[in-house]
Amino acid sequence: MTAEIDNQRIAKLTPLNDVVQSFDISVAPVLPREEDVAKALGKTLAADARVEAALPSAPIALRDGFALAADQTTDASAYAPAPLAPAPVRVDAGDPLPAHADAITPLDAVNAQGAALAAVAPGEGVLPAGADAAPGVLRLTGGRLRKIDVAALTALGVKRVLIREPRVHVVQTGKSDVITAAAGLIANAIDGEGGLAVQADDLESALKDDSTDCVVAIGGTGQGRKDNSVNTLARVGNVLFHGIGIMPGETTAFGFAGKRPVLLLPGRVDAALAGWLTVGRRMLARLCFRLMEEQPFPAELGRKIASPLGLAEVVPIRRRAGLVEPLASGYLPMQVLARSEGWILIPADSEGHPQGARVIVRPWP
Repeated sequence: MTAEIDNQRIAKLTPLNDVVQSFDISVAPVLPREEDVAKALGKTLAADARVEAALPSAPIALRDGFALAADQTTDASAYAPAPLAPAPVRVDAGDPLPAHADAITPLDAVNAQGAALAAVAPGEGVLPAGADAAPGVLRLTGGRLRKIDVAALTALGVKRVLIREPRVHVVQTGKSDVITAAAGLIANAIDGEGGLAVQADDLESALKDDSTDCVVAIGGTGQGRKDNSVNTLARVGNVLFHGIGIMPGETTAFGFAGKRPVLLLPGRVDAALAGWLTVGRRMLARLCFRLMEEQPFPAELGRKIASPLGLAEVVPIRRRAGLVEPLASGYLPMQVLARSEGWILIPADSEGHPQGARVIVRPWP
């Protein structure tokens, strides 16, 4: 019994930077697999897509109108219509150009007799062959496929792509509403960042099940009498870090079950969220073999933030009158998280920021 209590006791907090830097060595990317483009939205592309043929394969009309030779319209006007030979050909957008034509003029720029009423430049209204894509490699590797990427690949005739999609066992270690909420939040965050969350009921079983690439457990990381997540990982696998210099979320732990990384998050929503934002997202990005993807924006603080040295702190913010202001520090109440609009990270070597400082605001999952 004493040994188990010692396993859960935190002797010191490991700096956040030390933990995430270890991922480059300890966490290996998952193997890629092939997937239909239509099902690959949000997943990380593991290899460049290949376009097999030029698109379009021949010049096509960009608009409805008449296809004609532009050099026959040089001096055309409503007062001096220019006769056209051969006669202009009516085309719809997307139709191939007739062999004699090199431009598309609007419908009202040709009269009933088939004469041009306005000059048109060569190539006007025309999409040249290969304008959308030339045959060869389309370099998208290393990023998550966006809706526009899926649309472009589909239009280019790419049917299947290689992706990396880590399968992550998400274990809820308790039955409380708080742990349920935290587990749901983390599972949704995993799915939203290119992983596939798979629910599991028992931590030890999940650690022994090699059908997934990673395990994330919520709850049981502290020193309470019912906390045993770290003990379980120590018995089945290997604990590398227990106690990380982040606030909230100090009891976050990380290790391995075989070759699969294991992240143990505290059971409180705010602490689990902070552990995921600072540690979990970096672990998932490494499994996907991609850089961190964020859409941060700079902002000016409306009032100062004080933060303890030695801890990297997650601080929720909201915007007000063109500025951002901190809403809480240390413990992050649910009602604060619900009305916050993003978060900032105070580095471990900083005591905070003064009013008027420029900070980087990041979105919540």
